[in-house]
Amino acid sequence: MYDFEFDRPRTIAEAVDALRQEDAQALGGGQTLIPTMKQRLAMPSRLVSVREIAEMRFVRPADGMICIGGATAHATVAAEVAAVFPALAALAGQIGDPAVRNRGTIGGSLANNDPSACYPAAVLASDAIIATDRREIAADDYFQGMFTTALDEGELITEIRFPVPERANYQKFEQPASRFALVGVFVAQRAGGVRVAVTGASDDGVYRWVEAEEALTQRFHGDAIKGITVPEDGMISDLHGSAAYRAHLVAVLTAQAVAAAG
Repeated sequence: MYDFEFDRPRTIAEAVDALRQEDAQALGGGQTLIPTMKQRLAMPSRLVSVREIAEMRFVRPADGMICIGGATAHATVAAEVAAVFPALAALAGQIGDPAVRNRGTIGGSLANNDPSACYPAAVLASDAIIATDRREIAADDYFQGMFTTALDEGELITEIRFPVPERANYQKFEQPASRFALVGVFVAQRAGGVRVAVTGASDDGVYRWVEAEEALTQRFHGDAIKGITVPEDGMISDLHGSAAYRAHLVAVLTAQAVAAAG
């Protein structure tokens, strides 16, 4: 590790002020940032911890939605949304191991936008809103490619607002060492139709499988997507799985998610 300044603000306003300083970066649970700093892949000169900001640590229902503070730990999400949004609770409960779930935060995961992270699939499939200290960003506009988001420099995720679907499910084929998703599929059905979001599979990061959405909106059954081909082009190919394998998993996990959603 190397020398850096460390700020521990108590309010969002204090955090925003600290992030205005040169080469400052927000720190949630540090599950991604700290390892990358150890490897010198990221070298901010100032870390601004948001863990002590009480107004960013909450789970509360509001008008058919679940609102979650950006500094809320995965374990808290898993425990506190189970009664209202069980698919999201199950997803949070599968992230990493107990140490990761108690340290990592939903805002940190979304800010990093790892191509194999689980939360981006839930946010995109649920058509959630990412609220920051400056604005509200629709899920379709937020994710902009691998490790890339609509966030501006110094912008802080303060809250994520999930519309609660009529039924939903997340299926994850995990890489056993990291417990990241080799492929993960979140399916959510609302009155306006079905959304299907895929993580872990594409070089472009999380994305919507539009052809499956159209078929499942017409008929919410796993058989509805039979015969729909998942293109291999643009799929991740590495030592854990080929592009063809990941494309196959997308279809399999989508059908399983639909069946599990009931």
